[in-house]
Amino acid sequence: MTAPGNQLRVFYDGACPSCVKDRRLYERLAGRTGESVQWVDITGRDEELKERGIDPQAALQELHVEDGQGNIHRELDAYILLMSRVWLLKPLAWLIGLPVIRPALAKLYHKWVSERLERTGRMP
Repeated sequence: MTAPGNQLRVFYDGACPSCVKDRRLYERLAGRTGESVQWVDITGRDEELKERGIDPQAALQELHVEDGQGNIHRELDAYILLMSRVWLLKPLAWLIGLPVIRPALAKLYHKWVSERLERTGRMP
């Protein structure tokens, strides 16, 4: 059993096939560590998101993770928090957090998400 303060709640786009695929990959790599992660599909949960201080449109465009203390981490901070829990992904979490890499990766991430949402007709 995982201590409540160690829990993560990940708000992800369950209507996005690649997002669902990424979730499954994470769960496979995380093994038992993944038991401390609750995955919440944001589809149709605007009110729940707003209650947590998350703009539903922003949730569609960026990954949001709530830690055990109720703090919301978004975009690359959310990925770093999530990946740092899995020993195989820790080096990647460290790498994307580097000041030299992070700005370029953030730009690519937003471009990729925007293209995905436009392609599927879901761009806010």
